[in-house]
Amino acid sequence: MRQPQAQDDRGADLRPSWDALLAGCGLPRLEARALLEHATGLPRSWLIAHGDEAAPGEPAARFEALARRRLSGVPLAYLAGAREFRGLLLRVDASVLIPRADTELIVELAIGLAPAGGRLLDLGTGSGAIAIAVGVARPDLQIVATDLSAAALDVAARNGAELLPADRPGGAPRWCVGSWWQALPRGEAPFDLIVSNPPYIAADDPHLGQGDLRFEPPQALASGADGLDAIREIVAGAPQRLAAGGWLLLEHGYDQGAAVRALLEQAGWREIATHRDAGGRERASVARAPQRASAPA
Repeated sequence: MRQPQAQDDRGADLRPSWDALLAGCGLPRLEARALLEHATGLPRSWLIAHGDEAAPGEPAARFEALARRRLSGVPLAYLAGAREFRGLLLRVDASVLIPRADTELIVELAIGLAPAGGRLLDLGTGSGAIAIAVGVARPDLQIVATDLSAAALDVAARNGAELLPADRPGGAPRWCVGSWWQALPRGEAPFDLIVSNPPYIAADDPHLGQGDLRFEPPQALASGADGLDAIREIVAGAPQRLAAGGWLLLEHGYDQGAAVRALLEQAGWREIATHRDAGGRERASVARAPQRASAPA
């Protein structure tokens, strides 16, 4: 049954317009528009064209509730349920890390490193951002992606189903649940490239209690006293999972480049290099697998 409109004693509609909702919510205009589109399911062009019209009560209430949560600090990506990453609109929720522009460097490097028709492993895939973005650019690659969180893998699998063509030559990605190397089944074929954006923040870093980080999954952010525990585990286990001459590609903190290079050098990795992000900060390190020992005569 249609609800009666709120009117004053002269019969004028008292409901706020779409423009009034945006102006009065206390959020930056672009954030407010994103939430209004999400709350209403209406495109931005329609909302702009009809901005002076009265907003129905139910979608207006949904928008106002979202705006209040945003003002309390909840990340916009979680409220809108999506985040743009390298031109792709990825579903996100509180089970996954919010994709960030810094991670696009890993994607660019992976696209160039992976051999034609090769096999790529994405460790700790979260929303699937790296695996899917590489898979879109390189349809020839076979892709396997893992995560400790089954809920995160569900998000990644839905993103993959929506964004990767079903008939891509490399086939559909495989999504494997488990902690790092334990996620892979016994007998898994070796990979030509292993990539990861692992947790790399120190457990006592005060930034974990600030901004969006307060709401993101802790296991996707922090990794031990110096932030390098996950990277150590990946560096130690990767040679056994790589084909001869394969590559390891890791995202890390802007101030961890030297420490990551040292870990790789100590483990016998070759052709080690660190790349800088768009802001000029050391953000990703790459290395070729250690030489395998020759078989005894």
